[in-house]
Amino acid sequence: MIQTKTIAYSSGTIDFHGFLAYKPTDTPSSRPGVLVAHAWGGRDSFAENKARLLAEMGYTALAIDLYGKGAKGSNPEENAALMKPLMENRNELQSRMALGLETIKQIPGVDASRIAAIGFCFGGLAVLDLARTGANFRGAVSFHGLLTPPDNIPKPAIRAAILALHGYDDPMATPEQLAGFADELTMAGADWQIHAYGGTVHAFTNPEAYNPDFGTVYNERAATRAWESMQRFLDEVLK
Repeated sequence: MIQTKTIAYSSGTIDFHGFLAYKPTDTPSSRPGVLVAHAWGGRDSFAENKARLLAEMGYTALAIDLYGKGAKGSNPEENAALMKPLMENRNELQSRMALGLETIKQIPGVDASRIAAIGFCFGGLAVLDLARTGANFRGAVSFHGLLTPPDNIPKPAIRAAILALHGYDDPMATPEQLAGFADELTMAGADWQIHAYGGTVHAFTNPEAYNPDFGTVYNERAATRAWESMQRFLDEVLK
């Protein structure tokens, strides 16, 4: 049975509230850990459910809190207001991701040498930024992530393997941006994969996403394919 709990961690004067999911075990062996980075609305039930699914797969999963104190938005305006400061200060976003990485490495029973990170939308950009810093972890998976490169790391040297799962018709990360992202990863010397799904836009893994004018629509087939690709990727990089 999966166990869950909220764990507090902090940086300076900011307290963060993460959501931990894991399977209890009587064996002393450690297991891989996976960070889950939330979309623009904050650490919500969607991110927590992904952590539970990862725990069912045998990972210890930590859905991190990028905004502090578990802050969540309740509408697009509030979500944008929460995300904007970190989009404008990518160094701070990277620092908060690094804090999440160090937090999961210190959780009892986690093998600190076998860590991956997955993220959705804004969280996809966050895990990619963690990789761009050259952080020591095995792999980053971006689900319909924003692809805008940070201005504070002009020449990243990426150590983590990268898997980007992307809607080809995503208006928030266009085919042109996707091609530029591939060039960036190549220049950074990364081990990278991009899976682009035709007829698919932003937020395609979220069943509650349906705003064609905004460019966010759930696509069950693409979501299933993406999750299966993630599982194979994690099997490879965390073995």
